[in-house]
Amino acid sequence: MSRKNNTNKPFFRLLNYARPFHRFWPGFLIFSILSVVFSVANYALIDPLLTLLFQRPDAAEVTNELATLESGLSSFELSLDWVKNAFQYYLDRTFLNNGPMKALLFVCFVLVGASLIANVTRYFSQAILVRMRTHIMQGIRSDLFRKVSTMDISFYHTRQKGDILSRVSNDVTEVQNGVADSFPILFREPLQIIGFLVGLFIMSPKLTVVTLFTVPLSALVIGRLVRKLKRKASTTQKLMGRIVGHFDEAISGLRIIKAFNAQKYVSKNFEATNAAHRRSSLNMFYRQAMAHPLSEFLGIAIGAAVLFYGGWLQINGELGMDMPKFVVYIAFYWRVLEPAKNISNAYASIQRGMVSGERLFTILDAENKICDKKDAVVLEKFSDGIEYRNVDFTYDGAVQVLKNVNVKIPKGRLIALVGPSGAGKSTFADLLPRFYDVTGGQIMIDGRDIRDYTLDSLTRQMGIVTQESILFNDTVYNNIVFGMENVSKKDVIEAAKIANAYDFIMQLPEKFETNIGDRGENLSGGQRQRIAIARAVLKNPPILILDEATSALDTESEKLVQEALGKLMKNRTSIVIAHRLSTIKDADDIVVLKDGCVAEEGNHDELLAADGIYAKLCALQVLDK
Repeated sequence: MSRKNNTNKPFFRLLNYARPFHRFWPGFLIFSILSVVFSVANYALIDPLLTLLFQRPDAAEVTNELATLESGLSSFELSLDWVKNAFQYYLDRTFLNNGPMKALLFVCFVLVGASLIANVTRYFSQAILVRMRTHIMQGIRSDLFRKVSTMDISFYHTRQKGDILSRVSNDVTEVQNGVADSFPILFREPLQIIGFLVGLFIMSPKLTVVTLFTVPLSALVIGRLVRKLKRKASTTQKLMGRIVGHFDEAISGLRIIKAFNAQKYVSKNFEATNAAHRRSSLNMFYRQAMAHPLSEFLGIAIGAAVLFYGGWLQINGELGMDMPKFVVYIAFYWRVLEPAKNISNAYASIQRGMVSGERLFTILDAENKICDKKDAVVLEKFSDGIEYRNVDFTYDGAVQVLKNVNVKIPKGRLIALVGPSGAGKSTFADLLPRFYDVTGGQIMIDGRDIRDYTLDSLTRQMGIVTQESILFNDTVYNNIVFGMENVSKKDVIEAAKIANAYDFIMQLPEKFETNIGDRGENLSGGQRQRIAIARAVLKNPPILILDEATSALDTESEKLVQEALGKLMKNRTSIVIAHRLSTIKDADDIVVLKDGCVAEEGNHDELLAADGIYAKLCALQVLDK
């Protein structure tokens, strides 16, 4: 029972994306019912057609029947018998007045008309489900993008990027192909089965009840096949995630692969995963391909059982139907088996899609550890200072990156973070905008824990330039104004000039409208960094975080940008991470981190005089005098 509920849960969650349902269901039900009614009528017309061709009645019999029918049609009734009698009445009248050929033509015209209406209404019912399907897929993609772009950074530490990309691309496609595309079958075919079953029971309840016992056998066989298919699909999708990961690593790490001549190594790893995916896919596709011929064979076997039992009843005089009616009965039964086979095949596809659906919902259901408290307040203005109070932090709960860090940063002061690699400098800066939350202690802004503020208002107070320039496949202009609204072109130009980016921008083919390519690959490292600095300059925040902001600049550009940043940082609170100690000599306070702890603190002269870690670092570098 529990397994069944777990299997069905993703399906109904996907359906929830179609809310409100009244946009789809009323029209779908109306058109589907009309389609079924006229489909049943279409097949029911085979009886009078065969009777007319092979058991043509004489005129006296038709006259008597006509009189009986005319008396029953005196008042309209919305019933199957009334419609059947009306059709028979006009057929008999046409036969008497115009002969058998006209009667045959009459039946054919009604047959074509019923078929036309049945297929037109079927098209409209399918069109409604297509609207529902596209609406669902749009909603899933929107939620996935919103989730992926708002999750805390720690979410991606334990997950391979290729696997996530596989889920939001391949798994979404699998859900559409396996689940959403099956909606027309799942919601239309059962109505068709019901319609034709009603006709079967009306024609011969005894024959229908007995022969229907063969259907559960077919469902049992298909069900076992589908369960195996689902297990194989899960393995295949996981391997696809690893394949996408290999591609991502090959593209992003192409320079290193070529530099170390590691093409054979990465190809060997990829081929191993690719071969495992081929084997898993082969087994899965074998089972999926088996679903249709197996259901076809079972359908023929069931049909043969019906023919045998019906023939046995006829031989013993218990069938109660003439030849035309029995042909109609077989046609009705076949119309029950056909949608039943479609449903079984769709169910096989759905099980494969459900595996992808479950993988998508693991992302959508992931808990965002960095979120607003219920009573979070808006940080309207930064007015006092920042304080790290007994701050501890660990990424995995094992190794502590920061240990009992205590640092005060008054408003308007420039603090520099230095220390060997791995000392925790970038982590120190990342905790302030809540890229991560402290695992111990507090970070205070204006005397209040930053977790008490809304994330949006907190990050609005900060401008960040990271060690790696994060740019997007867009124009120079849009990368500078990224995330900001109501920005004038004049302000963008001024920000570019301050960041020493204006001159090289004006030399680009389309100047500010030049597309810089994926991650800014069309620009040099120094140019990318200056675009990122211009973005921070334009935001003009009260708090600046510069993580190796000038590391990618040449000496001349570095001096110009340092001068511009010096002007920008006046009367602002700035946290600067630097390996080049020449860039932070004038900082108000220098914090030296080692092994996650504050080892030293003071200004440049004080730390040199202390002859500690900072003095040793300075001795290793040539400082500008």
